[in-house]
Amino acid sequence: MTGGPHDPAGPLIVANCSGFYGDRLSAMREMLDSGPVDVITGDYLAELTMLILGKDQLRDPSLGYARTFVSQIEQCLGDALERGVRIVSNAGGLNPTGLAERIREVAAGLGLSPVIGVVDGDDLAPRSAELGFEGALTANAYLGGFGIARALAAGADVVVTGRVTDASVVVGPGIWRFGWGTDDHDALAGAVAAGHVIECGTHATGGNFSGFMDLPRDALPLGFPIAELHADGSSVITKHPGTGGMVTIDTVTAQLMYEIQGPVYDNPDVRTDLRSIELSGDGPDRVRISGVTGSAPPEQLKVATNTLGGHRNQMEFVLVGLDLDAKEAWLREQMDAALADRRPAEVVWTRGPDPVPDADTEEGAARRVRCVVKDPSAEVVGKAFTAAGVELALSSYPGFTLTAPPGKPSPFGVYRPAYVDRDQVRERVLVDGVEIGEIS
Repeated sequence: MTGGPHDPAGPLIVANCSGFYGDRLSAMREMLDSGPVDVITGDYLAELTMLILGKDQLRDPSLGYARTFVSQIEQCLGDALERGVRIVSNAGGLNPTGLAERIREVAAGLGLSPVIGVVDGDDLAPRSAELGFEGALTANAYLGGFGIARALAAGADVVVTGRVTDASVVVGPGIWRFGWGTDDHDALAGAVAAGHVIECGTHATGGNFSGFMDLPRDALPLGFPIAELHADGSSVITKHPGTGGMVTIDTVTAQLMYEIQGPVYDNPDVRTDLRSIELSGDGPDRVRISGVTGSAPPEQLKVATNTLGGHRNQMEFVLVGLDLDAKEAWLREQMDAALADRRPAEVVWTRGPDPVPDADTEEGAARRVRCVVKDPSAEVVGKAFTAAGVELALSSYPGFTLTAPPGKPSPFGVYRPAYVDRDQVRERVLVDGVEIGEIS
């Protein structure tokens, strides 16, 4: 079945094509071609992703967005435009305007001229000292769906954003289609519930599901989820026919509880009362979400901050045979002595499970001992650390073995949540590079 826009008088059909940066690359094409859709959405951002994108920008300031989204756009943009399907994604990450420029380049190469909307203003890193996030590599406020709605209302075929919440890529199209205002708390809360269910991709169709024994468990890839969103904020969660996995009350419930810390789910546009949610079957692979109530949103916005914590490295040693405790103790004493002159700020030893008695394989008879080091200096956890371990090869316990060659140090980040007053965030909407207004 060829996909395309649904009946404009009916529900808004929103199809998810990504739950994280690295999700199935073919998903956008699958959602576009396997059935009718109005909007294709993708969530590419997590706290760790922002750190990854921040490291990308340290190497190349023109980056900072999810590059896999560009590949998906290249494959699908022409068909989406022809079928009137809008695309909304937070793949812009730290650089949504840069992603928009890259999409324009790709579109020009395909002979296409899409209208591209950008929602930004979430990036607070340039003002991190002023706002109390001293030293942050990334600092991004979580934005809501109204900026997305304005871009769609201005004719955007593709909308890319910075750090909007995961559910906002669904809430925004709902605001655009149904004209919800900031006081339509119940409708907004219903859209948040639907957005939360589908934003993690195949979680809603059986992925990472503790009841997986009830799934078909065949080689068919799990289908990505769809939310049929109605004007009152109610929805039906489903998937395209013939795709893998299943949509049940249990799979939807499991995702509703994902990353939830209490009965009220705070979002930038509304507080959603999870206790009000009613789930009911609506046919095979169809679950209805209704009865959702909401209240005014929090006065502050949450901010995700990442700082560079230093550098990390590790070595893993294999101990086999008798007297494993004595071998491990000697190894640790030798390493401690070798690192005494340039000891890393943090040295952590961990031990794997003990081997089984009379194991029939060498691996089964082995104990793995890992040494992880961290320090502000890459040099301290680089060759100064790995050489100390390698030089013990002929000078330590019998059967000395490493699981891998010495590695290079890698930077690591530290994530911290924070909050900021709304008036400190200046959200913008641009369509084809022209600002259509600041959202206070």
